[in-house]
Amino acid sequence: MRKVHNLKNKELARRKLRKSATPQEIIIWSRLRRSQLGYKFRRQHSIGKYIVDFYCPEKKLIIELDGFQHKEENRKKYDKRRSEYLSNLSLKIVRFWNNEVNINLDSVIAKIMDNLV
Repeated sequence: MRKVHNLKNKELARRKLRKSATPQEIIIWSRLRRSQLGYKFRRQHSIGKYIVDFYCPEKKLIIELDGFQHKEENRKKYDKRRSEYLSNLSLKIVRFWNNEVNINLDSVIAKIMDNLV
């Protein structure tokens, strides 16, 4: 079977994304890191040609945070193709708007926890 997780050719891109995290990514990572929810998460994890915000290998769960740029038509098409690819690998994707993290962090964490059960 071909390796699709954390490919070497995405290493620099992953590192760059980790260094330029959005405030919302920093907030969510502070709640996911060190197995605080009972499961290990990885930040800026590559799967195939895509890099996901957060990934829990044990539960095959992807957490994505979306900003205003995801409302653009071209970005919607890209996100749809990306989601189809990841879903075909039997991965579950949970998306949140950045605004949700800002306004109701407790609800976001509760929804993540619901998806870990």
